[in-house]
Amino acid sequence: MKSAICGRILSPNHVFKPGDTYSFCKGPYSNLCVPMAILAAGPGKGGGLLEKPVIEKVTPGRESEFDLKKSRKTAPPYRVILHNDNYNKREYVVQVLMKVIPGMTLDNAVNIMQEAHYNGLSVVIICAQADAEDHCMQLRGNGLLSSIEPASSGC
Repeated sequence: MKSAICGRILSPNHVFKPGDTYSFCKGPYSNLCVPMAILAAGPGKGGGLLEKPVIEKVTPGRESEFDLKKSRKTAPPYRVILHNDNYNKREYVVQVLMKVIPGMTLDNAVNIMQEAHYNGLSVVIICAQADAEDHCMQLRGNGLLSSIEPASSGC
């Protein structure tokens, strides 16, 4: 048998509603109260056992994850470009690429280095502008020639 707590024991069939005359949840925030219930052990057996309160988490006015992602503005992507130079050895360029660019594998670093060597430049990575600027500065800090450009321009 369940009864709501509010200073006195209510009937077992009582429906506990915010704003109820027996409710301790009154006022403008009455819907935020968490009523608790006790399990009565029966007549003459003493007190009861408190049940764990049920708390529902509701975020008012929140839309779905899809709507949130759709409304977010995404930064336009930028290309980090490695330019060929006649000063750095090929092995050094590969080591710097692997050190500076997260997730860069040996094979990818060698391919980027070879493309820059033969064609004069190579796209290292396409990422957000802030990351592209950071990668470019790190490549330059290690003695490599690099630049960035918006990924949407050209082909």
